[in-house]
Amino acid sequence: MQKPILVFQTDFTYKEGAVCAMYGVVKSVDRELEIMDGTHEIPQYDVWSASYRLYQSMRFWPKGTIFVSVVDPGVGTARRACVALTADGYTVVTPDNGSLTHLKQWVGIRAVREIDERVNRLVGKGTERTSVFHGRDLFGYCAARLASGMIDFEGVGAAYPVEEIVCLPIMEPQMEQGKVRGIFEINDPNFGNLWSNIPLELFTQAGFNYGDRLLLTIRHAGEVVFAERVLFQQSFGFVARGEPIIYNNELMRIGLAVNQGSFCQQYGIGFGADWQVQFEK
Repeated sequence: MQKPILVFQTDFTYKEGAVCAMYGVVKSVDRELEIMDGTHEIPQYDVWSASYRLYQSMRFWPKGTIFVSVVDPGVGTARRACVALTADGYTVVTPDNGSLTHLKQWVGIRAVREIDERVNRLVGKGTERTSVFHGRDLFGYCAARLASGMIDFEGVGAAYPVEEIVCLPIMEPQMEQGKVRGIFEINDPNFGNLWSNIPLELFTQAGFNYGDRLLLTIRHAGEVVFAERVLFQQSFGFVARGEPIIYNNELMRIGLAVNQGSFCQQYGIGFGADWQVQFEK
């Protein structure tokens, strides 16, 4: 049988040797293991973004892939280190600090176990007395043992109820009287697009169609910061360069962009629960 691929995402960047050290641990366990990068550019300490990025990319990998997600502002504290099995056949090795929020809500978690540090922590490398690099000493090492077949899921550690998984609040979009409301859940940091929590199907239910110019209203902490009519279309090139557009992204959620520009920068818009967006004809 083929060994599972390991996919890593962190907030470590490549500015120093953290990622290199994690991969070295994996290869020391089993040189045959294949390691791929998800991203190492998650904003510092941003557990919400870690959770979203797992959901964003996971389904496009072969079943059985093991994801190692390390955004861990509570490293070394009492927060659980865990391995979770998703309902659709993937494994996630991560601190249980909210990083499983979107998978639990939108995919499902069928089982979770706490990593037993007595057997699944790196030893013999002079790392026994440090508590600040669990990405290397715990998550990467345990994931490598799983992928290599040295341990199975039961060998991770004790099971605990899925209901105890730490989850961040997820806000649901709303539709009433021809208006669709939501929040900006996350952005596309490279291109400056904003992704809302509104599914395309809610636009369809509201009677919005490609080619409509919708009144787009954005509020920050209740204050209107943007109110214009903007074209709703399938992709960016339906408007002139520098113009805003409403589109549905690759996750079939409503997004905002500027053609060959940055919506975030051009209009000073961010994401999070205090950034509300509303669409109407």
